[in-house]
Amino acid sequence: MATIKDIARQAGAGVSTVSRVVNNSGYVAEATRERIEKAISELGYRPNAGARMMRSGRSNLIGILVPSIKVDFFARLAHRLEQALFAQGYQSMICSTAEDPLHEAKYVDMLLAQQVDGVLIASVDGEGEVFAKLQDAGIPILALDRQLDKIGAKSVRADHYLGGLIASQHLITLGHELISVVGAPKQSEPVILRAAGAAAACKAAGLPAPRTVLGTEHSVQGCAALGHEVLSCTPRATAIVATSDVAAIGILHAARVLGIEIPRDLSLTGFDDTPMASYVFPSLTTVAQPIDQIANEAITGLLRMIRAPEKGKTAEDVVLPVTLNVRQSTARVPK
Repeated sequence: MATIKDIARQAGAGVSTVSRVVNNSGYVAEATRERIEKAISELGYRPNAGARMMRSGRSNLIGILVPSIKVDFFARLAHRLEQALFAQGYQSMICSTAEDPLHEAKYVDMLLAQQVDGVLIASVDGEGEVFAKLQDAGIPILALDRQLDKIGAKSVRADHYLGGLIASQHLITLGHELISVVGAPKQSEPVILRAAGAAAACKAAGLPAPRTVLGTEHSVQGCAALGHEVLSCTPRATAIVATSDVAAIGILHAARVLGIEIPRDLSLTGFDDTPMASYVFPSLTTVAQPIDQIANEAITGLLRMIRAPEKGKTAEDVVLPVTLNVRQSTARVPK
């Protein structure tokens, strides 16, 4: 195997200069860096991760735990986090916990064994006690999309309550008085907050509390079944606040099966503003989460904890505003 000395000889550079390039630390002139990177490629050099960790005390590995990469929002968030961390010299271990606390606990043990430098966590249930193992090992953690109050972790999240509030307010301004809230998973903190925001808007307007139906399976199929249940009730709601775009698309399907036309017979809002929200028919009025800002704030916060632990201790929770993108799935209440 090629060594740093071999790289230095071929690139015509000093060993310390090659080391700075390999470890992405310190200044190296651009022309020199290009020669060294070319030599690394030609000689097939691979750094010894174990030796590097012994020298620096760091693995340059970051764990990313999300409930499911089948859910478009979390897939996009994980991708943005991985790309941004890579640009900072870190590699990511993306763990999809399948909405299962047991999977989550096993991934925590794996991340401990891998001696990761830090972990970004969108927990399944928000309890967070399993992550105390990471804290006990001195590994910085930051909560994504929801809080981990029981272990005092800092968090970066969108304002889910505000999202439910503005979605319901939009429907109320269109004259809707019978509103339902439908979605999954029912144990998710963001889902609970979105439903609470929708209920608060109805209460403030003097309207009946929305009929709220939350399930356990966060999928188009699962939410279609919930939508069918709600749309079969009498009196039927004239508008539905779905707790995600996935849920909204399931409800779109249920409405079509029942012969209910959107938005003529039923107005519908989603949450997340995933790419598919613009391409379903009718296009979906939905609450947009600032996914790029969430990723940037999360990485900034976690790297501060890793590189400057004392400053990391004084970090504050970050709650980012959301916006409503109005499209074709909402209209004035039918007469």
